[in-house]
Amino acid sequence: MTVTRIMLAVAVTVLLAQNVQAQHHEANTALHTEPRAYSDEPHFRFASFISHTFIPGLSDGGRIAIPSYGVDLEYWFNNRWGVGLHNDIELETFIVERENNEFTERRFPIVTTLDLLYHLNSGIVFVIGPGLEFDITEQFMLFRIGVEYELELEHHWDLYPTIFYDMRADAFTTFTFGLGVGKRF
Repeated sequence: MTVTRIMLAVAVTVLLAQNVQAQHHEANTALHTEPRAYSDEPHFRFASFISHTFIPGLSDGGRIAIPSYGVDLEYWFNNRWGVGLHNDIELETFIVERENNEFTERRFPIVTTLDLLYHLNSGIVFVIGPGLEFDITEQFMLFRIGVEYELELEHHWDLYPTIFYDMRADAFTTFTFGLGVGKRF
């Protein structure tokens, strides 16, 4: 039930932010006829987010939802391409089944990825890159793909719902759904 509420909150936030963004865009087009050069825009972006990571369950093949927090630091070369150091911590201890039918306990694992970012004009950002999940017992190499939707706010702030899919080498896969706040500087 909690997951449904989170997804509903993200959907409402996206719809409300779309309206705010459209009004902001209309006001800017009335004042400025030419787009600003990207060199005038901040290149760094710092963001934090709250999310749920869905991890394969042991009993019925379903998934369990683990709350997680994250911090991102990104550098944008231009208005299309950037790189990001994305980090999150899963806030519980849990047991997962690996591909070779062994069980592994994960204790508050930390995931860090170095991602290539591609921004479409529509606000959609594609994320792809390698990473590492580690805790006190074991570490896994992983590969992340994901999508964010940046809703630009005033003064270089943004709100972004995000979805990631992490594939761990010889282990399990996870989905992460979250909502973050970012600031460009």
